[in-house]
Amino acid sequence: MAHDVVIIGGGNAALCAAISAAEAGATVLILESAPRDYRGGNSRHTRNFRCMHHEPLGPLEARYDEEEYFADLLKVTGGHTDEALARLAIRESQNCLAWMQAHGVHFQPPLSGTLSLGRTNAFFMGGGKALMNAYYRSAERLGVEVRYDATVTHLEREGDRIAWLDYQHQQRSHRLHPRSIVVASGGFQADLDWLARAWGPAAKNFLIRGTPYNRGVVLNDLLQQDMVSVGDPTQCHAVAIDGRAPQFDGGIVTRLDCVPFSIVVNQHGQRFYDEGEDVWPKRYAIWGRLVAAQPEQVAYALIDSQSLELFMPSVYPPESADTIAALAQQLGLPVAAVLETVQQFNAACGDSSGFHPTERDGVATTALDPAKTNWARPLCKPPYYGYLLRPGVTFTYLGLQVDHNAQCRSTSGPIRNLWAAGEIMAGSLLGQGYLAGFGMTIGTVFGRIAGREAAQYAHSAH
Repeated sequence: MAHDVVIIGGGNAALCAAISAAEAGATVLILESAPRDYRGGNSRHTRNFRCMHHEPLGPLEARYDEEEYFADLLKVTGGHTDEALARLAIRESQNCLAWMQAHGVHFQPPLSGTLSLGRTNAFFMGGGKALMNAYYRSAERLGVEVRYDATVTHLEREGDRIAWLDYQHQQRSHRLHPRSIVVASGGFQADLDWLARAWGPAAKNFLIRGTPYNRGVVLNDLLQQDMVSVGDPTQCHAVAIDGRAPQFDGGIVTRLDCVPFSIVVNQHGQRFYDEGEDVWPKRYAIWGRLVAAQPEQVAYALIDSQSLELFMPSVYPPESADTIAALAQQLGLPVAAVLETVQQFNAACGDSSGFHPTERDGVATTALDPAKTNWARPLCKPPYYGYLLRPGVTFTYLGLQVDHNAQCRSTSGPIRNLWAAGEIMAGSLLGQGYLAGFGMTIGTVFGRIAGREAAQYAHSAH
């Protein structure tokens, strides 16, 4: 059977594209490089979707309008975003919630607490794996065919179109000539050699939070054929995760949300950044890069017992001790240096009566460099706890440039039958930094656009 549209990838963006193309009347094939049990890419590990709305909407409270959403994005990216594409994603997000529910996605009631996301982010009931299972069921009902363990190795570009694609499946090589192709195969972060070429030898110490199947094979193949790229290979969604996490696929549970209530030191026992800069969903994604810049790419978060219950519990228990000195020794840190750092921090803390864990409270240090500008309480209530931190890379930002229709282009012009969605094109909107739930917004919005456009082109090419 010849397919109108072939989708490369099997995560959120790919399934949104596949469902949208099928609903538009196209015959659709998904080529997913992972085995069935690991389908879904990084989307398996997600929890939520950031959504614009003008009034309470389903699981979302109050109001979160376009300008506030865009301002939040500007803050985390430092302005490194394509404003037109970013605003398109933001505006279209409000139309996605009902579509997601129509395709079997269920949402939790609004979240309160230290995540501070009840107004901005809709959380999936059952997490990302439940969301992906719902989409696969919906795609199956629409007649979408899925081939697992199917690794695309090459797309042959002829002028302004892709003539064919090659892939490996069941130890055999196959060639397809689809009318339209949507590339939704993620970044290159699971190729540690490519990561090391971009970052240098330090990347060998990074952990990969997501799927080991995002190796950038299709991205590299297209870049070698003069496709216009976007983004910096050293920029990525990288967070500080538990240093005891596995090399690949540890997922969301390895993230540590304790930083705002901690002091964070490097292996020399020195603080290096303001732990209380903003609420965690707006700043957590800078901490992977911060830790990556430290010696041996490690850091340590230290808290006392008054902060232990203020953040999402960790999957691995922290180290604990009755004194700071004993904790430093357990963590392998220089005891004298850690004691001096803690003493200086405690002395710089003032009145903490305004402490409020779920919003910026202005409880700050004085005459301390770097300052802690919120949630600055002395570490003084034993027992004390410590976590080892390492950079955990979620996805890389080097990708394919697209237009508002998710269409890709070469250096000589648009490619008529090639579209991209999800992490492989997210660098246009995320030049640096990250905003919680925005990756799912990008994948959902541009996946739906790419699927619709691919189906329309396939019909016109009959």
